[in-house]
Amino acid sequence: MNTLKNTAKNYGSVARWIHWLTAVLFLASYTAVYYRQWFTDKDTPENWISLQLHLSIGITILVLVLLRILWRWQNRQPDPEPGSRLAHMAAHAGHYLLYAIMIIMPVTGYLGTGVNTEYFFLFDIPKFETTAVFQSLVADGMELTFKEFEKPLDFFHKKIMGEWLVWLLILGHAGAAMYHHFIRKDRTLMKMTTG
Repeated sequence: MNTLKNTAKNYGSVARWIHWLTAVLFLASYTAVYYRQWFTDKDTPENWISLQLHLSIGITILVLVLLRILWRWQNRQPDPEPGSRLAHMAAHAGHYLLYAIMIIMPVTGYLGTGVNTEYFFLFDIPKFETTAVFQSLVADGMELTFKEFEKPLDFFHKKIMGEWLVWLLILGHAGAAMYHHFIRKDRTLMKMTTG
């Protein structure tokens, strides 16, 4: 029986939907940004649409992850599968790193973006540069221009996180799920799929 809330045996349908929707959105975000880089020319409508989809998806991921964290605090977690204390600590560390990245990536993306986000072409979210927070904290407080502020954020978002760290964590997460399913033959993957 599939319930909304988590049980001792399985994740509930809310946690599952958020998990898999976030995974699909991460792939869609990467697809949009790589399509933009590899297949469009600068200043074309296709380039702009790809950028806006990437930005819109990023903001959606941030909202979903925050909802997931709230839901997690309100629900029990399924009982862990048998394993060593070290394996359980590694699994927890991996999950916390994934949560951190799913928050850091959209936040750094928004802070370092020089254009408004046309959220799925429904309404505009103003770019950070035009906000009172930027003016107060960055321009007045740190005495930085947007270009000076954006450069390290852009490097961190794209090069360090986007090209390496995110992929390593995603592959590690998926690899661990496959290891549990095919090698350990326990219920780890089933808790988030069929139950």
